[in-house]
Amino acid sequence: MKGATPAIVMLERVGVPFAVHEFHHEAGERNYGQVAADALGVEPERVFKTLLANLTIERGVEQVVAIVPVSGHLSLRELAASMGGKRAEMCPPDLAQRITGYVVGGISPFGQKKRLRTAIDETCVLFDTVFVSGGRRGLDLEVAPDDLVRVLDAVVAAIGAER
Repeated sequence: MKGATPAIVMLERVGVPFAVHEFHHEAGERNYGQVAADALGVEPERVFKTLLANLTIERGVEQVVAIVPVSGHLSLRELAASMGGKRAEMCPPDLAQRITGYVVGGISPFGQKKRLRTAIDETCVLFDTVFVSGGRRGLDLEVAPDDLVRVLDAVVAAIGAER
């Protein structure tokens, strides 16, 4: 696919069915996930944001990926518990970009530069398909939750919290 992001290349390589959804993203716009939900005309509970956290574990700190609906936020306490850590805190944006190879607002859970342990909020299984970033702002990928979990070898847990 011409102009394919690493996320698209990865999904094509592993043979996972997905749909590409492009939409206009205004420069300087924040709240990337809600913008995507509005632009795509889907409920925000089906659009998931990809976040990076520093997880304190017995032997130090590791970065992990957390995927939660844009309609809520990440529970750092629940993330740490689900991944066997002592505590978690958000990863600074510059570190998240360096580790994943993506810009904030376009961080995809697929095709990151380094494979990280991943947790996905349990609400993903409520839908036939969910939307995640495709690797740049204004690009989302629609995938089945089972494929999202399987390809990322992710833990499914109650890591999201309502706003």
